[in-house]
Amino acid sequence: MNPYILSTLLFGLGLGTTITFASSHWLLAWMGLEMNTLAIIPLMAQHHHPRAVEATTKYFLTQATGAAMLLFASTTNAWLTGQWDIQQMSHPLPITLITLALALKVGLAPLHSWLPEVLQGLDLTTGLILSTWQKLAPFALLLQVQPANSTLLIALGLASTLVGGWGGLNQTQLRKILAYSSIAHLGWMILIIQFSPSLTLLTLLTYLIMTFSTFLVFKLNNSTSINALATSWAKAPALTSLTPLILLSLGGLPPLTGFMPKWLILQELAKQDLAATATLAALTALLSLYFYLRLSYAMALTMSPNNTAGTTPWRFPTSQNTLPLAISTTATLLLLPLTPAATALLTL
Repeated sequence: MNPYILSTLLFGLGLGTTITFASSHWLLAWMGLEMNTLAIIPLMAQHHHPRAVEATTKYFLTQATGAAMLLFASTTNAWLTGQWDIQQMSHPLPITLITLALALKVGLAPLHSWLPEVLQGLDLTTGLILSTWQKLAPFALLLQVQPANSTLLIALGLASTLVGGWGGLNQTQLRKILAYSSIAHLGWMILIIQFSPSLTLLTLLTYLIMTFSTFLVFKLNNSTSINALATSWAKAPALTSLTPLILLSLGGLPPLTGFMPKWLILQELAKQDLAATATLAALTALLSLYFYLRLSYAMALTMSPNNTAGTTPWRFPTSQNTLPLAISTTATLLLLPLTPAATALLTL
């Protein structure tokens, strides 16, 4: 792609998200979300592959539906209450509609079906943008919609953690596994959003760091399926030994960074007398952990000729910049001791 066009599109992505962050009026927020969607569409379809075009079409239709629903709900809110301010929502009908519209935009279950299909059709770089940056603007709005529909948010959260764990069990394609991983992590964020918005932000931040690391590892190995992952030891032995730790951090195992948000969320849910919800969420995390372990096993514990059928690649020196991967991997593995500092920042 022409670097000038690429710069313009990336600027559009940044501007759309920034407008949504800065807006207090529903129309401005909607405009920011629309800019976001329109800026990423050429990036998604840039390879002109039939699957990429199909994924782009699916993404456009779902985002357009979510945006139309958001616009309808905010207009209904203005009609019922006479004002457009995001933080002054009072009627339950527009609140519920807006929550569902934003759930569709980020891919929360049961409105998640588009996310694995879209991510599977994209290359890893665009998939990374879709899984990280594109979640920020809708979450900024979800954090501002108060008072939220409590039962709806808990139902969406539990459904997402369950679907995110269950859906990934049978997958062999890494991008689909990452899509289900994304759904599960979003579920954890939505569970806690009404009780501790700052904890939601912390979970979102750790999710961004861990997902960034995982996508960069797959991109460096140029692997899109478990079979391709099983031969990565021939390309980057040191990275292959670290990758299972990155995956287990995504799964939420101590003493890795991914354990921090899960630990704090379960603690907060117990404080709110939601022990059953916390137990269910913790059990669904085991489902996700299974497919992370499966990836770890395929990558680090199988060696040719005992691995899944795949040809061992040549060990060409990589031309990719590995500094971002080194920084994000360090953050993914070693931030748990900073939990007291994180909790102190959350209570400010």
